[in-house]
Amino acid sequence: MTERSRVQGRAVRALFATSAAWLAITALPAQAAAAEELTLYTTREPALIQPLISAFSAQSNIKVNTVFVKDGLLERVKAEGARSPADVLMTVDIGNLMDLVDGGVTQPVKSAALESAIPANLRGTDGQWFSLSLRARVLYADKSLPLTSFRYEDLANPKYKGKVCIRAGQHPYNTALVASLIAHDGEAKAEQWLRGVKANLARKPTGGDRDVARDILGGICDVGLANSYYVGQMKSAKEGTDARKWGDAIKVVRPTFANAKSGGTHVNISGAAVAKNAPQRANAVKLLEFLVSEPAQALYAQTNYEYPVRKGVALDPIIGQSIGELKVDPLPLTEIAKYRKQASALVDKVGFDQ
Repeated sequence: MTERSRVQGRAVRALFATSAAWLAITALPAQAAAAEELTLYTTREPALIQPLISAFSAQSNIKVNTVFVKDGLLERVKAEGARSPADVLMTVDIGNLMDLVDGGVTQPVKSAALESAIPANLRGTDGQWFSLSLRARVLYADKSLPLTSFRYEDLANPKYKGKVCIRAGQHPYNTALVASLIAHDGEAKAEQWLRGVKANLARKPTGGDRDVARDILGGICDVGLANSYYVGQMKSAKEGTDARKWGDAIKVVRPTFANAKSGGTHVNISGAAVAKNAPQRANAVKLLEFLVSEPAQALYAQTNYEYPVRKGVALDPIIGQSIGELKVDPLPLTEIAKYRKQASALVDKVGFDQ
């Protein structure tokens, strides 16, 4: 069975497991079934979001035409112009969302349901974009290490020289973290941090987040930064598989920033916006409102091991046991996004990926 098949199977199981909850959602006004539809452009793998889309359609009688756009989402919508069929634009990472906003292909939405469900620091102040789920940038560590807390700044401490693994500094997950460091402490300290982490690397920054766990198991490094949802993927894998061995080799710590004003953990997001020329704007808003409802947020947790953006929604048990509840860095994502280009330039300046 392929990895994609396993994801699809897990998604389908979650879909049926929560079917009763979907029926309990406060119903959106029923429309004429045959006429109602909307078009979703998404950079997320369809298998990851199909349970959510199926639930929405079953509850609302609105058909969702899903178009998977692996690359070039902004360019495609721009090229289509006023004739674009896109109603909702869905992607991952605040940088990608801000590119859509800055590219002029989104429109503002005013919705009490969205504003009450999504904390203010995780949505656009003008309603141009909304976070739908969270993935924390956490520390993977050898399970034998006596670590119970960690600050991102600690990764540059010389005591970790030759003990750090991480994926490429220019990957959006890492440039977003560097942008956060700039926002918190300024460019000079962020550069100092990058140089310190580079000096501590056990190997060239490469591969993916799960490779951090792999190399901890292999004795190449002791610690590294990676996204939280990979923990669920690895620890739920079949016993005896490489992925399961990697997951079993690590403990996970939620880092915070040294800045006393924060006290929270850096997050990446999946999110969405209503397209500027949405032919079905009302239905687009209904979809976004559904995606932040309690049953839909539970699906995000169950199918993808992500953190719900809505408070009070139960975590997947593996994430709950391995990582626990998340306190998100209160710095607005729009503030972090301002420093993306500076962060990328700093990564190159220090030769982090060389």
